[in-house]
Amino acid sequence: MTPVVHVEDLRAVAGRKTLVDGVSFALSAGRVVALVGASGSGKTTTGLALLGEHAPGVAVTGTVAVTGRVAFVPQQPSAALNPVRRLRGVFREIAALHPGDPDELIATALRRARVPVELLRRYPHELSGGQQQRVVLAQALVGDPAVLVADEPTTGQDPITRAEVVDELASVVAQGVALVLLTHDLDVVRAIADEVVVLRGGRVVEAGATADVLDRPREAYTAALVAAQPRVAVPDERPPGVPRLETRAVTARHRAATVLRDVDVRVGAGECLAVVGRSGSGKTTLARCLAGLHAGFTGDVLLDGRPLPRSLRRRSRAELAAVQYVFQDARASFDPNRTVLDQVARTAVRLGGVADGRDAALAELAAVGLDEATATRRPAGLSGGELQRAALVRALLARPDVLVCDEITSGLDTLTQASLLDQLAALTCAVVLISHDLAVVARLADHVAVLHRGRVVEHGPARDVLDSPTHPVTTGLLGRSPRGHSMEGTEEKRT
Repeated sequence: MTPVVHVEDLRAVAGRKTLVDGVSFALSAGRVVALVGASGSGKTTTGLALLGEHAPGVAVTGTVAVTGRVAFVPQQPSAALNPVRRLRGVFREIAALHPGDPDELIATALRRARVPVELLRRYPHELSGGQQQRVVLAQALVGDPAVLVADEPTTGQDPITRAEVVDELASVVAQGVALVLLTHDLDVVRAIADEVVVLRGGRVVEAGATADVLDRPREAYTAALVAAQPRVAVPDERPPGVPRLETRAVTARHRAATVLRDVDVRVGAGECLAVVGRSGSGKTTLARCLAGLHAGFTGDVLLDGRPLPRSLRRRSRAELAAVQYVFQDARASFDPNRTVLDQVARTAVRLGGVADGRDAALAELAAVGLDEATATRRPAGLSGGELQRAALVRALLARPDVLVCDEITSGLDTLTQASLLDQLAALTCAVVLISHDLAVVARLADHVAVLHRGRVVEHGPARDVLDSPTHPVTTGLLGRSPRGHSMEGTEEKRT
């Protein structure tokens, strides 16, 4: 078949740094190629080249030939949706850019992405994460593109929603669209990709049919990526310690909607509590309540038995340092106009009591593989994985009693994720881990709380919850078929 995408000897250089070096591949209509590799391997730079784009200051050479229109599905769908506009108006503006009847273009795109038309009445915040991802896919399909570039389309999605997104992408491919998939999720690659291109340091180290590359890798680097993929393994049980942080009857609201209902959880020093659940279940709202970022709740958050002020603004400097938050979207948590080193060092001085914040920051950043040349760049000059490691260092330099981690392993390649999990496992502070990935939970958690529609529906030692789940949401997250239960209606809207 004639390729609709032909990339030959693609090179991208930023100053003295080579981002992509001699990448070549071809893709036919109705086929899927997955670009995989560690953070900073060149996946996103290659994907942008297919769109005719590149980051500021990057010089791109080589051949990139695409037959037909290219559409893009971003990693963070919420960042691509206008928070103050209903979806219908945005769809009509997109349709106006393409020839044809706008209503027909929108209806066709919604049907292909399996988006109910009634969602067009909503604002983005009224959608679950899975619904947002499908809406962004539908927007990309307006105008019938020949090629779709999807950048980590399953990042941050629970296993149930991830399977739905994969199914929707497969349906689009079956309609003749060529898909270039940029991802770290090797399970998704196995499920949908025809071919795999493995990148390291901007170079292709291995390429071929998916089964050949992932099941019989020729290169040690590919084998390491596969081996580092976490799997659910039931952890050993540890006796609970004295609570360091706990909630009592926390009930939280977003405007008129109640999103948490009477939540009681606790975690001791040196322990890890994992809070899991589907998109829209209330996980992030609970995390924000703990950190003082969401003051609209009743009940109590206690640190060592003493209630913490609900609002971040009312917490003392010691209380701010005691509970630190690491965000899922690390890039959004950094000031784009200041260097990463300056921002990490500032936390060391203001909250960690360190006299020389720069030296302390450089030492800790080097320990996670970020040298001075990398740290002195602005956030735009770092990959997502590099920024996530910097965000973790920034929080730990405050010397917290409690570290709240909100989906911080989503979007990371398997090698970077494994390194980050090793670092989290070695911490002596209490850790509250917000996650949809039960393989990560099994690696770290002592206790697990499962949220569904704002309520704790299952709570106990990680061994009990993961080995003998009792609620259909938990079994669904584990990828098992619930016995005697229906999963219908577990997809929440985000409120």
